[in-house]
Amino acid sequence: MSPDPAILAVATAVPPHRIAQREAKEFARSLFSASHRDIDRLLPLFDNVRVEGRNFCVPREWFEHDHPFPEKNAMYEEQALELSEKAARRVLGRAGLGAEEVGAVFLVSSTGISAPSLDSRLIFRLGLSPHVRRVPVWGLGCAGGAAGLALAADHARGRPGRVVLLVAVELCGLTFVRGDLSKSNLVATSLFADGAAAVLLGEGEGPRVIGGHSTVWPGTEDVMGWDVVEEGLKVRFARSVPRLVEERMGQSVEAACRACGLGARELRHHLLHPGGAKVLEAYGRALEVEARDLELSLGVLQEFGNMSSATVLFVLERFLEDYPAGSGEAGIVSALGPGFAAEHALFRC
Repeated sequence: MSPDPAILAVATAVPPHRIAQREAKEFARSLFSASHRDIDRLLPLFDNVRVEGRNFCVPREWFEHDHPFPEKNAMYEEQALELSEKAARRVLGRAGLGAEEVGAVFLVSSTGISAPSLDSRLIFRLGLSPHVRRVPVWGLGCAGGAAGLALAADHARGRPGRVVLLVAVELCGLTFVRGDLSKSNLVATSLFADGAAAVLLGEGEGPRVIGGHSTVWPGTEDVMGWDVVEEGLKVRFARSVPRLVEERMGQSVEAACRACGLGARELRHHLLHPGGAKVLEAYGRALEVEARDLELSLGVLQEFGNMSSATVLFVLERFLEDYPAGSGEAGIVSALGPGFAAEHALFRC
């Protein structure tokens, strides 16, 4: 039986334009007040989500104008590739590995469309072999980071001696539809951000990914996702997300643990996608974990906001800075996304 692959290194990257939450709040006031007479009642949302600032590939002024989808998508292809390269180069340097040692690339993204897929261009930017295995993963939204980690680990497990590169890149800011004055877009305006994360898996030192698990719940397709409109990808959120997390996440984690031969009580580390403060609180209640177990996720949320699939890998990066190496303690990387679905990757330190 092939050994479980280790997480050799994680690295992240964010674009240069930083917007403080107070700026985003005032922008939302000016934009949404025309359609929401109770805007002052709604704006505390920007404080309650616990975000302090976010990074974007465009300056604040960009959001003050309408942009057609072709323009947005062209910018996505250019900027997502640049950010992916930055995160990938950092993770290779952090692991002390050369580009020639990478045998496969998994690229996760849901905030733009590219054909050929971004990974086909990234391999030449990085100097990887033109024969590297390519696995683009699209449409998993916020769940993509956890799912990508599990999928990349499965690939590495079946090919001992090969290093697998996982990249998750999202430019959520470019999906902003200025004419969408819905409450869903108001929530997105308070949370979404841009960022990329890269992970290397293979033989070596680091937490070992012992398996993955997926759950898709029937009748929940409308909970979150994109509506494709003339202006591009229009966000769709249901108010029921925190309630669904609280009701269903516990059973999903228990099933994931059983699939890997663990009991849910054995989990000592919960690396959770910080979709928002209310979602994190619902995670805590569903999994019966203490507030301190959510500190890494909350710290990423405060500093970077919700970068969709990449966000939980930012949490993983912080965990690796001071994890109990060699302890054998079990942990889980979890995220929720369109479907409505949960994705998990389980590991041992």
